[in-house]
Amino acid sequence: MKVYTKRGDDGTTGLLYGGRVDKDDLRTTAYGTVDETVSALGLARADMADDPQHAALHDLVLRIQRELFVVGAQLATLTEHWDRLEVGVSRVDDAMVDALDGVIDDCVARHPLPQYFVVPGGTRAAAALDLARTICRRAERHVVALRRGGGLPDDAPLRYLNRCADLLYVLARELEGTHLRSREDG
Repeated sequence: MKVYTKRGDDGTTGLLYGGRVDKDDLRTTAYGTVDETVSALGLARADMADDPQHAALHDLVLRIQRELFVVGAQLATLTEHWDRLEVGVSRVDDAMVDALDGVIDDCVARHPLPQYFVVPGGTRAAAALDLARTICRRAERHVVALRRGGGLPDDAPLRYLNRCADLLYVLARELEGTHLRSREDG
């Protein structure tokens, strides 16, 4: 199988389960920005890979990356084909959003949030999480535009992205807090 198909040379791209749209279509922009979020999370995860202290966080980031593929799959499908989507594989549901709420609550209980504006960059991995957070917020804005245009009859992907960005902020703060404590202990 070749990577290039040449079908996109006309400025369009294919969607899951059929259909083509312009590469700058709201739908393409939304799922493309979700894909950017996944890549930025890859930077964070790669930076944590060799640190056993961050193994659980590394695994959580991988889980989020995989769940963002679910969000992207749903966004990359025309709504008339959404009946073909499978919850947790290509369609977001309330349980996925609720699970993020639980992770956020647990994280904040372990590491209370600062009561001031945070300048990203305490650690490379935390900075990558903050980068992913800002990209996720951009994806969220694109999904709002998609919804406004009638292309999002189900708000679950939007709610997931909103919660995901919140979680990435919290995780970056946890990572920075862990880094500061280990420097103080050392």
